[in-house]
Amino acid sequence: MLLITAGLTAMSLLVVRQSVQRHVREGIVQDLQNSVTTFRNFQHDREIMLTHSAELVADLPITRAIMTAHDPATIQDASKDVWQLTGSDLLVLADRNGSVVALHTKSEGFTRQTAQQYFQRSLNEEDSGRWWFGNHHLYQVFVQPVYFGSRTEGPLLGFLIIGYEIDDKLAREVSKVSSSQLAFSCDDEIVATTLAPAQSQSPSVQALSATSSQNTPRDVEVGHEHFLATSLDLTGGENPRVRLIVLGSYDQAALFLGKLNRLLLLLGLTAVLVGSCLVFLISHTFTRPLASLVEGVRALEHGDFHHPVDARGSDEVAELTSAFDRMRSSLLKTQQALLESEQLATIGRMASSITHDLRHSLAAIVANSEFLCDGRLTAARREELYQEVRTGVNQMTDLIDSLLEFARTRESLNPSYASVTETVRRATQAVRLHPRHQGTLIEVHNLGAAVDLGLPGSNFSAAELAWFDPRKLERVLYNLLLNACEAAPPVDGRVRVTVNSTAAALIIQVSDNGPGIAEPIRDQLFHPFVSYGKENGTGLGLTVVQKIVQDHGGKVLMERTSDAQTVFRITLPGRSSPGSLEESDDKPMPRHVLPVTSNQASENSIRHSDT
Repeated sequence: MLLITAGLTAMSLLVVRQSVQRHVREGIVQDLQNSVTTFRNFQHDREIMLTHSAELVADLPITRAIMTAHDPATIQDASKDVWQLTGSDLLVLADRNGSVVALHTKSEGFTRQTAQQYFQRSLNEEDSGRWWFGNHHLYQVFVQPVYFGSRTEGPLLGFLIIGYEIDDKLAREVSKVSSSQLAFSCDDEIVATTLAPAQSQSPSVQALSATSSQNTPRDVEVGHEHFLATSLDLTGGENPRVRLIVLGSYDQAALFLGKLNRLLLLLGLTAVLVGSCLVFLISHTFTRPLASLVEGVRALEHGDFHHPVDARGSDEVAELTSAFDRMRSSLLKTQQALLESEQLATIGRMASSITHDLRHSLAAIVANSEFLCDGRLTAARREELYQEVRTGVNQMTDLIDSLLEFARTRESLNPSYASVTETVRRATQAVRLHPRHQGTLIEVHNLGAAVDLGLPGSNFSAAELAWFDPRKLERVLYNLLLNACEAAPPVDGRVRVTVNSTAAALIIQVSDNGPGIAEPIRDQLFHPFVSYGKENGTGLGLTVVQKIVQDHGGKVLMERTSDAQTVFRITLPGRSSPGSLEESDDKPMPRHVLPVTSNQASENSIRHSDT
């Protein structure tokens, strides 16, 4: 490992040295271009700020008051306070005729004649920011008119000129922003720089100040140091010609390369020695606890809230493991609390619904029973009251059986090989006897084989066998058919039952031509006590259907609903008896229409397996 690491380190140093030398120059060039761009942005923001400052000073009442005076000596003395207020290096006031009447400057040598000359030139230019140069001092000035009143309607009183000197202090501030050596030149003269005095007087720097702006940096020797330099014209070729020179030291970058090579070699040797020790420590400290934490997370994904995790130690991994363990415990408590809350809420809804339904049925039973005590009733009236009492009792029994269905587990099923169509026949017969659904047509379609339903006009002769609990499935079909008949219109109502029994699955579809499922209950159709638009509905029918089907290992769903048809689809696992089914794929689909008539409703009351 030591030999391989040493060889790789040596080769890396050679490759890095060649590559870094090439990239250092490219980096310096890029830095110079970035420095120029940074200065442009800095200069733009600075000009905006100083222009606004000059506008504010020009609008001050004291400035306007000073400009109303006609004596230059008075204006000179009074404008000193304004100059100190601006904090500028140069303040010039001129009257409306363009004559300089006041001059204040921090540096000696800049005369009124020079100011008058540059001001006359500034009046002919649109930009308010200009460069003035005199007696080796360079100023960036901002000219603002002074009005008496508003700028649009007030008369012109004169002009305010504020200037800021380009000196070594400003050059150092700009150098910090651009991270390069800088020099400002005006008419081939260096006026401000961050270079040493000897370097600023170098012929190469003087040559840069005399040449035009260049986009591509070039190599220059400043003293005994190698630089890459570029320049930027700040005045656009106008007089005075002000130029910014940006220099990046190549020697300092090369010096860094030597230090980098020695540092890389030292780090390579240290990495070989220390890395071997850290491998075991890191593996023992982080990898194993993380592996244990990952196993706990995977166990939690599968519902195991008690998988052991190692939370020993005081590092971040141990803290994370402890937080995960606390989160897992909190989730378990929250889950238990939610289950308890849901159970209590379900019990509350159940009690409310059962109380209402039982009270309604009991009231009907008590009232009709009192009527039966009347000895003056005819036999027909007595039979009618008796049937109403029996209907109320059947409703209470059906409600109790539906509630008991929730308490039964899958083990309560008694599956056997039974005829699917026989179960359909019994469920259909029970619905046919219901007095409220007179005139509703029930169509039965069997896609497997023909069977005898025992009804007028039927011609089925064979039976389809499947593995299910006949009593439970009959209840499922009864609930679905009863809902379909209630949803079908009173006139021309039609309910269709389609049975497809194969070795793979048993599929039963119940559809009607009613208006469809109401929008408010579509998402919670199979929830307990969900009922919509039914006077005596308990909201348990579809819930019982779903539970029985799930106990059989199947599923029930609302396949589609619209304004013209609603379809419920039941799918049960196909476990047919071998040899009991005959292939009948080529036979035409039998179709039988079962009318529900009024005289049939006068037969025995609803006969259901569970009720």
